[in-house]
Amino acid sequence: MFAAAAAGRPVVVTDPAGPPAAAPSDLPPETFLVVVTSGTSGHPRPVLRTAASWTSSFAAFGDLTGIGPDDRVLLTGPLHATMHLFAAVHTLAVGAHLVDDPASATVAHAVPSRLATLLDELDDLDDLDAASANSPLRTVVVAGASLPDALAARARDRGLAVVEYYGAAELSFVAARRVPGPLRPFPGAEIELRAGVLWVRSPYLSLGYPGGVDGPYRRDPDGFATVGDLAEAVDAADGAITGGLRIRGRGDAAITTAGATVVAEDVEQALSTLPGVAAVAVVGVPHPRLGHLVVAVVQPAPGADLTGIRGDARRRLRAQSLPRRWLIADSLPRTPGGKVARHAVSAAVAALDDGRPAPAGAPVLRPLPSTP
Repeated sequence: MFAAAAAGRPVVVTDPAGPPAAAPSDLPPETFLVVVTSGTSGHPRPVLRTAASWTSSFAAFGDLTGIGPDDRVLLTGPLHATMHLFAAVHTLAVGAHLVDDPASATVAHAVPSRLATLLDELDDLDDLDAASANSPLRTVVVAGASLPDALAARARDRGLAVVEYYGAAELSFVAARRVPGPLRPFPGAEIELRAGVLWVRSPYLSLGYPGGVDGPYRRDPDGFATVGDLAEAVDAADGAITGGLRIRGRGDAAITTAGATVVAEDVEQALSTLPGVAAVAVVGVPHPRLGHLVVAVVQPAPGADLTGIRGDARRRLRAQSLPRRWLIADSLPRTPGGKVARHAVSAAVAALDDGRPAPAGAPVLRPLPSTP
């Protein structure tokens, strides 16, 4: 990638397990990188980026995370995921070392689901060797999906500094925090909330998509851009985000049911805190009277008893947000960025309803047993 960039040739980075990708034609001359991203939609889209849109964030990212030339930085995901590709480029740019051994790393980049596994691995090392309790790992950098409070607390109980940031392939950095503080605008980013939709203006924005490619990225004449993510201010003054920000998820994940709008991520966040739930995906399926039904697909924790989950959910959720249908999956598919691949879950629900086998990459589903 660096060799091609040094030669002035754009680099295409894509999932090697996906279809072959060629560089789109008629790229803007300043294009440094073409990342093919699909997110939760499952529709691959090339995103064009200049070198400056990344390098201009290096200093602020270094200040936020404390990553310097003496660090050994662990990547826990594939390089075709932009969060890991950026992490690798930043690591090399500051003179730090990339490593693949959790026991030797001082910093780790991870999505929340991988962070949980990493903490388990470190616990196992502690059990094998008491000396490993002095692991050099000091900081974890988390992105790709919302960080559950319980997981953040577990990392901090281990003595780790936890940095979380929110962004998108098209937007790069938008907001960040050092846990337990709230998300605030990333240095250099200006944030506006327009009817609950987050817009940002910064030097980190991508060039968007090549001609003929459609996607959620929009940019207005004033330089503010959005991918349609919903957010709300924890506190605001004169339209500026002052006290913090809460990301509610992608607007295209909104489910209209019985005249109410339910955001899938809100329901998932509530259900993920229930006993016995390892992961959960919430989707909407068409319904002739309600418009859509809210359906929860739950991945149980090992040995979990989910017979009481419906009652637990009723005590946690408002009536319109309560799933009307519950399904079980042994494992939920995820995007390279660590989010649940909601499009694959929706395809699995549709196949189940049609009496077809689950499509490739989609989970096999079964109904949650009724409470006796």
